[in-house]
Amino acid sequence: MNLFHKLLLAPAALGLMAPVAASAADMNLAGVKQYASVDEQVTSISQFSDVQPTDWAYQALSNLVERYGCVAGYPNGTFAGKKAMTRFEAAALLNACLDRVTEVTDQLKKLMKEFEKELAILKGRVDGLEARVGTLEANQFSTTTKLKGSTYWVLGGNSFGGNFSGGGLGANATEGGTTFNYDLRLDLDTSFTGKDLLRTRLRAGNFGASGFGAGGVGLNALEVAFEQSLGATTAANVVGIDRLFYQFPLGNGFTFTGGPRVRQDDMLALWPSAYPADTILDIFTYAGAPGAYSLALGGGAGIWWQKDGFSVSANYVSSNANNGQPGAITTATGTTFAGGGVMTSAAASTTTVQLGYAAGNWGAAFAYNYAQNGNNIYGGNATPGALIAFSSGTGTSNNYGLSAYWTPKTAGYVPSISAGWGYSSFDAANTPALGITAAQNWYVGLQWADAFVKGNSLGMAVGQPTFVTATNSGTPQDGNYAWEWWYKFQVTDHISVTPAIFYLSNPQGAVGFANAQAEGLSTTNPLTNFGGLIKTTFKF
Repeated sequence: MNLFHKLLLAPAALGLMAPVAASAADMNLAGVKQYASVDEQVTSISQFSDVQPTDWAYQALSNLVERYGCVAGYPNGTFAGKKAMTRFEAAALLNACLDRVTEVTDQLKKLMKEFEKELAILKGRVDGLEARVGTLEANQFSTTTKLKGSTYWVLGGNSFGGNFSGGGLGANATEGGTTFNYDLRLDLDTSFTGKDLLRTRLRAGNFGASGFGAGGVGLNALEVAFEQSLGATTAANVVGIDRLFYQFPLGNGFTFTGGPRVRQDDMLALWPSAYPADTILDIFTYAGAPGAYSLALGGGAGIWWQKDGFSVSANYVSSNANNGQPGAITTATGTTFAGGGVMTSAAASTTTVQLGYAAGNWGAAFAYNYAQNGNNIYGGNATPGALIAFSSGTGTSNNYGLSAYWTPKTAGYVPSISAGWGYSSFDAANTPALGITAAQNWYVGLQWADAFVKGNSLGMAVGQPTFVTATNSGTPQDGNYAWEWWYKFQVTDHISVTPAIFYLSNPQGAVGFANAQAEGLSTTNPLTNFGGLIKTTFKF
């Protein structure tokens, strides 16, 4: 019951307590005049000397005085709250309050008339929103799951110069054509508590036969160059499960992540790079250290801790986690089982530890990754010689990465800067024929936000993809360089178009040098790769 209703009921209540008829002596006309006088009304309850906060009606009286301004006191500055009240006095009090309520009502009516059109528009919008919410609630497939999707369409090709790869067919003949390919990703993100995440990613693509996959030259592979893996082969246009993991907070500052299809970077508290806003060559998307940040995918789990910018992450991934054969076994009949499992000698696993710090517009991290059975580097991230060392089925490698980034606080002529360096060492079991003992790589990426037009981005990167730096017999001629330049047109909030070019100075490294010698070709004119593309991105 609001105050106005209480005031309306007050005379009836008083009528139950007072006599039906009142004499002239009972009227107390001076008191009635006192209550009816607007000129003598008080503006604050503190003006009553005989009213205390401990009084049971203090709050009600305060509302009447300060909110409605319809209560007056006696000339001596008192309210006389314990004094008996006649029906006339009650009528005078009620009349004063009703006058104030009428004033407020008249003002509201005037305002409503003045803003009649605006109120009608707002009402229409509210009704429309209610209808849309009702439609969404009626048609949603889940109250806990959100669908996010992205698809990348790439039209482009490569042109090769210098010496061709071994076999004499030539890179132009095998992957020099213009192609049109796609990569599709659908993320189903589920939360049961508002703080956890169950992610299911569906992915498909058709880059397997293009000039931008991990095969062939290799280093010209794009980050979006995906095709579904089917054991030793791939299949175009086949949808498969690319991610399946669950993540939730665990205590103060801790987060746990695990699942049968989880990637290394899903379990890192910090990604130490601001490059790129758009992705072109895959070699520039690993924070400059693809050995340490191998992005191994499989069954695994990890935990990280974060506080005041500092973070510590640790995780384990087995690419053979779904394989029940615990080790490589050859039977009496000569049948060989490759082996697999979790925490076995044939797990093809990576164990990663990262120490990081992020503060506002900059961050840095050091990472260490111990890898076994060749589960350490993607085929598009190394020269052929280095790739052989990483992909040895029996050896292990120790991989280190140091990465950092800085971004300007406002968009302008100064770009964001990201840089990284990686080093890997191999044990004696790796590639005994080549005797490779070490490899390294580095990169620097620059990126301009709001370049020329607000919302667009400009970027470039330069570096050396992973190459062999030491063998048992000396230093090989495996060094090479890579560059990329791109400009991202943000057409709408959900569509962008990115033209890009890139150049690889010697993508085959020492293996190309050896092939040239074997074929009687000049060793001073190594294979080069110039590529261009237009990538269109749709996000929904």
